Amino acid sequence: MNQMVTSMIDAFRGIPPELIIFFISLLPMLELRGGILAAGLLHVGMVRAFLLCLAGTLLPVPLILLFFRQILDGLRNTRFVRLVRRLEEKMDRKSRQIEKYKTFGLLLFVAVPLPGTGAWTGSVAAALMGMRFRDALLSVVLGSVVADAIMCLITYGILGSVW
Repeated sequence: MNQMVTSMIDAFRGIPPELIIFFISLLPMLELRGGILAAGLLHVGMVRAFLLCLAGTLLPVPLILLFFRQILDGLRNTRFVRLVRRLEEKMDRKSRQIEKYKTFGLLLFVAVPLPGTGAWTGSVAAALMGMRFRDALLSVVLGSVVADAIMCLITYGILGSVW
């Protein structure tokens, strides 16, 4: 992930660091984990990085929760039907981990800052499980806050002393 973040920073040279961090946080595979790493590399303060990454990560969440099912249903009748099936199978495996504990399980799933977890994946899983919007949104927001705090502690605490 570090190499991907470094490549993105290089690609966006000339753009203010805050916009780079926000944009990286919007991306599904990187989210706030990549944004916080970018903030550390760009020497942006921890509080500013925390807020930018949280905002970038959470911006698409309501849209995913509200419209993901409809988008999948629309794609099901197109040539992308195989992609839809594969995505549903993958998300079904992830949602089984979450479903046992519902709202708290989703919060924990989003809070663990590991690849394959996060706000995008958690929102998709919640949409596929048919969770209530309010419960899913609350879980994803709180999980993202926890993940953001963990990443800030790692990047600005442990790795900050190395840099």
